[in-house]
Amino acid sequence: MPLTMNREVFITCAVTGSGGTQDRSPHVPRSPREIAESAIDAARAGAAVVHCHVRDPETGVPSRRLDYYREVTERIREAEVDVVLNLTAGMGGDITFGSPEKPLPLNEAGTDLIGAAERVEHIKQCLPEICTLDCGTMNFAEADYVMTNTPGMLQAMGRMMTALGVKPEIEAFDTGHLWYAKQLVKDGVLDAPALVQLCMGVPWGAPDDLNTFMAMVNNVPDDWNFSAFSLGRNQMGYVAASVLAGGHVRVGLEDNLWLEKGVLATNAQLVERAAGIVERMGARVIGPQEVRDKLGLVKRAPAG
Repeated sequence: MPLTMNREVFITCAVTGSGGTQDRSPHVPRSPREIAESAIDAARAGAAVVHCHVRDPETGVPSRRLDYYREVTERIREAEVDVVLNLTAGMGGDITFGSPEKPLPLNEAGTDLIGAAERVEHIKQCLPEICTLDCGTMNFAEADYVMTNTPGMLQAMGRMMTALGVKPEIEAFDTGHLWYAKQLVKDGVLDAPALVQLCMGVPWGAPDDLNTFMAMVNNVPDDWNFSAFSLGRNQMGYVAASVLAGGHVRVGLEDNLWLEKGVLATNAQLVERAAGIVERMGARVIGPQEVRDKLGLVKRAPAG
């Protein structure tokens, strides 16, 4: 199909993620205050949306603590700069098996598997405009680790998000995830038009070659909105590729630590670089209120 370049582009900054990057760069934020400050800096640099995980402030390991999410949310909402808040709901689906010859019992140290309501509890308490919904189970790079999102779990979480009035951002790591996302909309679990993030180059999901990328793009319904990213050195290349294919863009330290070879980046620097690419392509970077209008989002304070 012919490409239709997007002329009105929003930038999402994925601020810190849940990967083991905390000791690979001093710029990866750990504490709720650091995460919020980095998100605010990214917003000042041109990000309309900030996508946030939380970490243990001392060790930097990923966390699900509700008070960390509340603190991040409150600090971002109290800032002078406006930005759309996108919180992860991907935590709590981790299974790590034992050895290939004895997969059970599970490796307890690497397993964090909880119920749907608990996975969405911080969304209920913080009420961001957007939260993520990882739309499938997937092998990651680790040998015996599985990111677990069963159809039943996704139906339950999706219904909770919809009832809360929080827009799910469908995280599609492979073509089958898009297939199931369309089924969730058909079944009335998610509202249309949906919002999709195409996650390219994450082992072992969709590789980040352009043929696979366009296969993903061509499976996004015409009335949906999509964004895309790739990891590491290909992050900025996918800024251009996504805009050219009609989408929006995501950058940030969750996916890439480097501004250029040998130079560690900050989130704000990655956003500035992405904004420059978008503008030199002849497109305009839109702001948070335009994103809310486009996606039908409502900025709310948490209940109580």
